[in-house]
Amino acid sequence: MIIRSDEMKRTVRANMRGGSGEVILTNLMGEGTMAHTRLFSTLTLETGCSIGEHDHVNETEYYWILTGEGIVTEADGEHVVRAGDLVVTGGGASHAIRNEHEETLTFLALIILD
Repeated sequence: MIIRSDEMKRTVRANMRGGSGEVILTNLMGEGTMAHTRLFSTLTLETGCSIGEHDHVNETEYYWILTGEGIVTEADGEHVVRAGDLVVTGGGASHAIRNEHEETLTFLALIILD
């Protein structure tokens, strides 16, 4: 199967999870088309945009940073993430991410159900 980029659904969510600004989501596959997966998308945050703190119970979320630099908040504090870094959040833990830099922050988000 090949899914062409023009077939992928693109949505804009304001104040995602209580965050600031808008997040652009490009769903790589339609919801419910991948077993044991709730989300498989790229997310784009422009300067000043964020995804608010949220937890992951009975699932694990992976953020693979593709471009830019962001700040991830976890239980142990704030961490700078850059292109190539992987953020893993599961087991009931929570996280948030924001872009305070001029360069666009883009990452692949994958949520696997436990």
